[in-house]
Amino acid sequence: MMVRTLKVAAIVLAAGRSLRMAPRNKLLELVDGKPVIAHVVNAALRSGAETVIVVTGFEAPRLEEAMRGLNVTIVHNAYYEQGLSATLQTGLEALPPNIDGVLILLGDMPEIESKDLKTLIAAFTATDRQGICVPARHGRRGNPVLWGASYFAEMMALSGDEGAKQLLARHAEKVVEVPASSDSIFVDVDTASDMERLQTKR
Repeated sequence: MMVRTLKVAAIVLAAGRSLRMAPRNKLLELVDGKPVIAHVVNAALRSGAETVIVVTGFEAPRLEEAMRGLNVTIVHNAYYEQGLSATLQTGLEALPPNIDGVLILLGDMPEIESKDLKTLIAAFTATDRQGICVPARHGRRGNPVLWGASYFAEMMALSGDEGAKQLLARHAEKVVEVPASSDSIFVDVDTASDMERLQTKR
């Protein structure tokens, strides 16, 4: 009997207002000559995901320009000011049919590596679609997280500025910690000093 290959999509959350870096948009800041968002999207594209969906909100036209030429599906969350849950749900609604799981990537993590995304997808395949695969290193959990389709309904019921993190506690027995290759799973950009630290590391 042939085993069907699981279909995993990637959703990149890129709708936030960068309030802690205002008036600059952190997703458009350059790292190694490329916008932060482009680094994240390129990692997702190299992960082996079936499709990559990017959810925009704040400054959507500028973000679209930053992703010009990349093979992604861009969807706009008109309600991005309502918080993270609305952005996540906009991405879920755009998924093609028969997706078994989804990688939820944060648009402000430019050091994330495609090899870690591939490892998450491989680990998820081994869970028979029921797992929640979380990258971990030195006893700490990071991002992105890969969720099976059985959790999508609960994600659609979230509200406010809550991501899916609360569901990790609710389904603790289904969480699979997947070893990550570097500390990139912890590195996000929230402030100007975060950005300067990232740029001076290069």
